[in-house]
Amino acid sequence: MLTVKDLMTRDIFTLQATDNLALARSLMDLARIRHIPIVDHDMCFTGLITHRDILSATVSKLAGVDSQTQEELDMGIPVQEIMNTRVKTIHPDDNLRDAASLLLEHKYGCLPVVMDDKLVGILTEADFLSLTISLMDALGEDHELP
Repeated sequence: MLTVKDLMTRDIFTLQATDNLALARSLMDLARIRHIPIVDHDMCFTGLITHRDILSATVSKLAGVDSQTQEELDMGIPVQEIMNTRVKTIHPDDNLRDAASLLLEHKYGCLPVVMDDKLVGILTEADFLSLTISLMDALGEDHELP
């Protein structure tokens, strides 16, 4: 049986609740990620900020705000103001199929992986796409989907 720890990403980018929105936006752009777990000094999971959260907190371009002004605004907004604290998490020993069902059923983009309140990884849609490609490669081109 495959478990979450078999597929999860272990090397994750995190922020703390007191970090600002500008830092979150930069991290997402530079690392090309859409989810950032928020942790405390002991790596205990406290919340999640998503690309969608950042977009919601951004002043509309229709308001005529230039990128420098937006950056200044973002620097004054702590992540804790917009992060989600009611986030479904999973354990590294959970069944991978159950995790996939959770993502699909609730339309989550990721599931933080937590053990003893500490963040140990993240499981994303991209992880499942990578698994799908590997499985398709293993099947070869001669097989058709049911």
